[in-house]
Amino acid sequence: MIQPEAYADRPFLTVNDLAVAFPTEDGLVRAVDGVSFTLEKGKTLAIVGESGSGKSVTAQALMGLINRKAAQITGEIWLDGQELIAMPIDEVQELRGNEMAMIFQDPMSSLHPFYRIGDQITEAIKAHRSIGNSLARREALEMLRRVGIPAVERRIDAYPHQLSGGMRQRVMIAMALINSPQLLIADEPTTALDVTVQAQIIELIQSLQAEFGTTVILITHDLGIVADVADEVVVMYGARIVERAPTRALYDRPEMPYTLGLLSSIPRMDREPTKRLEPIRGNPPSPIKLPKGCVFQPRCNYFERVPGGRCFTERPEFLESEPGHFVRCHIPHEEREQIAQDVIQTLSTTSVSV
Repeated sequence: MIQPEAYADRPFLTVNDLAVAFPTEDGLVRAVDGVSFTLEKGKTLAIVGESGSGKSVTAQALMGLINRKAAQITGEIWLDGQELIAMPIDEVQELRGNEMAMIFQDPMSSLHPFYRIGDQITEAIKAHRSIGNSLARREALEMLRRVGIPAVERRIDAYPHQLSGGMRQRVMIAMALINSPQLLIADEPTTALDVTVQAQIIELIQSLQAEFGTTVILITHDLGIVADVADEVVVMYGARIVERAPTRALYDRPEMPYTLGLLSSIPRMDREPTKRLEPIRGNPPSPIKLPKGCVFQPRCNYFERVPGGRCFTERPEFLESEPGHFVRCHIPHEEREQIAQDVIQTLSTTSVSV
């Protein structure tokens, strides 16, 4: 847990012990459980993990998109000196789209199908500024050009279904950036796009970040796309953060067995095409019945190395193993390092049996 401190000492974004739970007939769904991290202005943080790990709910909590009457939300979210959870809903709405914006993973369902894309962008402008229709349209045209939409004078009057998936995602980026927000959250921005368009979208976000000085949170299930994008990576599993480190350190010296599993399951350029990809066995836990001890224990290959059955009964603390590198695991640091070395060596030498 990040200790309270004077705002002058806080980073641009501070998330402190954030928890989100949804009461249901079957029990309490713990979607986010004690999440804490910080992010400096102008930097990029990637939040990675499987579906259901809590990534998107964390993003929605940051944006104030969770219905407070339908969910239990605790903790603190400090954005540039303002605490968002205790803030009245109407004030959060004023910040949304202006100080912070979000790119959703499915632009077809996020864009209104009955309105032209130009009208939707100009509406986003006029929601936060007193501006005429003609000037708002000119700004919308310019932003569509910046995000790489061809023939913008024609495309601005198109409906979402008349655009390709890549173009719709670019429209979502244009809408998110039209009011120059300080914080941009991209939730699975490359889902359902082919690899060429994926690369273009990620490169576009990077170039616009450099141009506007925007702070970016990139949410994805794919560690393969964040290596050259993020300054720091947070790995989530079972509603909790299980590892957090600078990007290079996470790829070179992963320590949490779950992170090792993610890295083992993606193709790598330094591995021969015939090398076997190693999936993580089993399935993620139910958010209604999270394991009492380590949330990853039922799928972990190394829990027997921890004496006394602590993985079954005791929740691991989130501790710093080296400067800036935090891990939630009962296995000692030196042993985790050895496990990682063994896994990486095995991946580089084991080929598929024919």
